[in-house]
Amino acid sequence: MDRPPIVTVLGHVDHGKTTLLDSLRKTNVASREAGGITQKIGASSVTTKDGKKITFIDTPGHAAFRAMRGRGAKLADIAILVVAADDGVAPQTKEAIKVLEETKTPFIVALTKVDLATANVESVLSQLEKEDIFFEGRGGQTPKVEVSAKTGAGVDQLIDLILLLSEVNEVKGDPGGALEAVVIETSKSKSGNLVSLVVRNGSLKIGDQLSGGGANCKVKGIFDESGKQVKEMAPGEPGQILGFENLPPV
Repeated sequence: MDRPPIVTVLGHVDHGKTTLLDSLRKTNVASREAGGITQKIGASSVTTKDGKKITFIDTPGHAAFRAMRGRGAKLADIAILVVAADDGVAPQTKEAIKVLEETKTPFIVALTKVDLATANVESVLSQLEKEDIFFEGRGGQTPKVEVSAKTGAGVDQLIDLILLLSEVNEVKGDPGGALEAVVIETSKSKSGNLVSLVVRNGSLKIGDQLSGGGANCKVKGIFDESGKQVKEMAPGEPGQILGFENLPPV
């Protein structure tokens, strides 16, 4: 069955990755109803206007993304490569492109800061084409969208592209299948070790025995991004687990 796509945002520092993530989260229909208080669990779930869900992972550094790949973990189904329209291809943009090539992650290019007077979209597209990224309508396959986190322009279009790409790439998960989950963050609290996970396949319930990266766990508690205790996590969902004896590697 279809499951929420897991999306991460990569790109150069100061090109607007965090601001874009904030804009995407503001589109969340569910959180507007719930007052939108979110815990920092390293990921969040967004419900779109038509009831579809998308899980966004807080931007892991390129090194973390690479390390996960090295451990055989597939983190994201789709990536958003953020490039500022007033700056263009920068060192970390090139690094992100390399990571995307290595992981073969389908991606969308989001051209940010298009509202600025200094923005030059055509110049940035030419720079990206020199990095072998060829766009739809320009002889290639890569989808692109121009966004302004300030005005909100292009954000809905970006969400539509994510859902379309998810459909094209047949992002699926089986709630009854073998559990496959990725550790995205770990921390310690008064109540014990906290481990943030995103489930890619299978389901995770209270009382389950887990192991990963040399760490074992009997699940004592599962919390969603609003800090609310839940009984289980389904494919595509993020959450925080209590019960690991020692912290597993990200």
